[in-house]
Amino acid sequence: MPSILLVKTSSLGDVIHNLPVVSDISAKFPDMKIDWAVEESFAAIPRLHPAVRRVFPVALRRWRSSLMSRVTWGELRKFKHDLQSEHYDHVLDTQGLIKSALITRLARGQRCGYAAEAAREPLAARCYDVTFTIPKNLHAVERNRWLAAAALGYILDTPLDYGIRATPLQADWLPAAPYVVLLTATSRADKLWPEPYWLTLAAELNARGLYCVLPAGSEIERKRVAKLAGAMKRAVVAPPMQLDTLAALLAGAQAVIGVDTGLTHLAAALQVPVAALFCGSDPQLTGVHAGVNAINLGGIGEEPKPVAVLAAIESWLPR
Repeated sequence: MPSILLVKTSSLGDVIHNLPVVSDISAKFPDMKIDWAVEESFAAIPRLHPAVRRVFPVALRRWRSSLMSRVTWGELRKFKHDLQSEHYDHVLDTQGLIKSALITRLARGQRCGYAAEAAREPLAARCYDVTFTIPKNLHAVERNRWLAAAALGYILDTPLDYGIRATPLQADWLPAAPYVVLLTATSRADKLWPEPYWLTLAAELNARGLYCVLPAGSEIERKRVAKLAGAMKRAVVAPPMQLDTLAALLAGAQAVIGVDTGLTHLAAALQVPVAALFCGSDPQLTGVHAGVNAINLGGIGEEPKPVAVLAAIESWLPR
């Protein structure tokens, strides 16, 4: 039975952007065994796809902080042993970084990846047996898909399909009324949408009978969303959740409105209507990419105004 190992370790958005590769390969080669090496904190994402057989969690971020630890070296040896217990027909690195290329090099099988001129870090290409030049001006999702098609020798003619589903969350803390998830937190300050804009948007959503649910991760993020929710008429701060539970929360939403963050891309992958708000990054190559119900608004230095957001999502909301 043919087999392939996909190497895409991080970040959350990048991992989500790689899911259509699994769907494409599974459609073209129904008998293909598909495994995936991914950063441990994002391992729940490939596990959502029914065509992924095995996930190899890697802890590069954690290992780097404790390289002299005996525990770290023990985990490294185990990861190498587990990875090399399989022999693959193809090992495909769709990330194009030195760290992902080194993992690709550890695996057994024909190693494929971006050519130096196409890789995010050109030195990564030295770790591959076969390389491919894929245009850099494609959306990240399509670059992944084109690379996989080139490596496995098939024509990319299947519709875009992230291949994941989630059952809507059932929880006592969730409002009984329909809700919209507001993803207000992101890793960079320049990607944040102004707080007064969130309050204006929430007031309009509340007027439509919708609750606002605000997830957050770090302590700083939780303080910020608590402040926002406290100024909204109908809002609740979601408790800390794992990725699979967050996917279920998004799956049950009337719509998702979020800044440029991985969870916004997860909502798009789950086929939930989503509006992505860009303030400090460019949506052209890494915006939400999932059809007509995935809308990108704004850009670098062009934060979208609440009236534009409401106009864009009008058809998703009850009147």
